[in-house]
Amino acid sequence: NELEILHGIDLDIHEGEFVSIVGASGSGKSTLMNLIGVLDKPTEGHYRLDGTDVELADDRELSAIRNRKIGFVFQNFNLISRTNALKNVELPMIYQGIGARKRKKMAKEALERVGLGERMKHRPNQLSGGQCQRVAIARAMVGKPDLLLADEPTGALDSKSGEQIMEIFRQLSQEGMTIIMITHEQAIADCADKCYYIRDGELY
Repeated sequence: NELEILHGIDLDIHEGEFVSIVGASGSGKSTLMNLIGVLDKPTEGHYRLDGTDVELADDRELSAIRNRKIGFVFQNFNLISRTNALKNVELPMIYQGIGARKRKKMAKEALERVGLGERMKHRPNQLSGGQCQRVAIARAMVGKPDLLLADEPTGALDSKSGEQIMEIFRQLSQEGMTIIMITHEQAIADCADKCYYIRDGELY
């Protein structure tokens, strides 16, 4: 009873590109994001990420790819509610084995970069939605990943906060970071340099 979600996807994304993928609910965009982010492996076909054949990699290799090469930004932020912004940004660096002093320094710099230098000690419930998303972006970019993968990054935000988030993405893109953004909002998708559409598991 195998269900095929994606059909004949042929997609090349090059280093430094800012790409959006637009699709409605049920179009297959979440499955595609999970594959690109190495959260799932394709049942057939070929996916190469920075020289690694993902479909051939074992769990240890996939974990290392996610930890060191990919930064994730989600619609619901995925912050730890009981700890402050600084500790939330430090978290992925703990798994990377970065020492406490360097970790704290890098986290502070990342939060300052997204305009939250004065909110480092605030917990998520003390921050607005836009501020929480900026914390999430700081956490995603702090380790300087090769790829920033954003899933509906403005979906829970008002229009002004969404514009601020997209401005951060544009700056990161101009600095050479590869960004793939999944969204259902055309206005947000248009902020990217290149836009693809997914419908019924097919990419256009």
